[in-house]
Amino acid sequence: MPIKVYQPTSAGRRNSSVLDFSHLTKKKRREKSLTERLADRTGRDAYGHITSRFRGGGARRMYRKIDFRRDKDGVPATVAAIEYDPNRTADIALLHYADGEKRYILAPKGLEVGMKVVSGNRAEPDVGNSMALEHIPLGLQVHNVELQPGRGGQIARSAGNTCQLLARDGDYAVVIMPSGEMRKIHTRCRATIGQIGNGDWQNIRWGKAGRVRHLGRRPHNRGTAQNPVSHPMGGGEGRTGGGRHPCSPTGKLSKGGKTRKGKARSNPFIIRRRPPGKHVAVGSGS
Repeated sequence: MPIKVYQPTSAGRRNSSVLDFSHLTKKKRREKSLTERLADRTGRDAYGHITSRFRGGGARRMYRKIDFRRDKDGVPATVAAIEYDPNRTADIALLHYADGEKRYILAPKGLEVGMKVVSGNRAEPDVGNSMALEHIPLGLQVHNVELQPGRGGQIARSAGNTCQLLARDGDYAVVIMPSGEMRKIHTRCRATIGQIGNGDWQNIRWGKAGRVRHLGRRPHNRGTAQNPVSHPMGGGEGRTGGGRHPCSPTGKLSKGGKTRKGKARSNPFIIRRRPPGKHVAVGSGS
């Protein structure tokens, strides 16, 4: 989809751009039976403790109930609309099943209004169809991949993301994750054919801080600018480099530090780790 750039009529408009939503269905309202009120937790847990910093505010939103399981086997559905979802970067598609039920799913690239989709192991490997990994041809791109059979898709659910089914070995399939990690997943886990749409979302230029505040993201203040009682890197006279490797308020390394548990139960299923980020020097062995 194209990106719309406005004339620089103000300082905020000068470096901002928005998505052109011309690909979405001209629909007056969302499907009311598939929405519910979304409580604003502002990054806090059930005890009121902040577990995710710099969250709060933002525009009010209604949550769309997405079918991540895709467990309605053998019943064909027609794509009735492609809609915007304020809770995620990907677009969603409204399905009308032949038995009258309605569900929302993540809209893959190439899915259009009027197309037919179906779930089940007897479905054809077409865009939008969902089936177990044991029935998907090798080399295809998939999204909304389950990690445990029947739990619902957990991998590759954001805009533009995709996994690739590389091989099958016994009861497990080898899948390349969006991060580059190579992992074994049970062949009874389901996935949806195709790549998530709305890939141009990453090319948006927000232009001003206010647009990010509308998303519920508060300003991120540096640790070196805080007091020593608030952050391990705080304090000191004047501007300092912190005196240690960058870390979180709890002391956990934020650049290249190992955060994975050595005895994690999923370690045997990881064949190849994801490549290191840009902050890690090539050939350093990190």
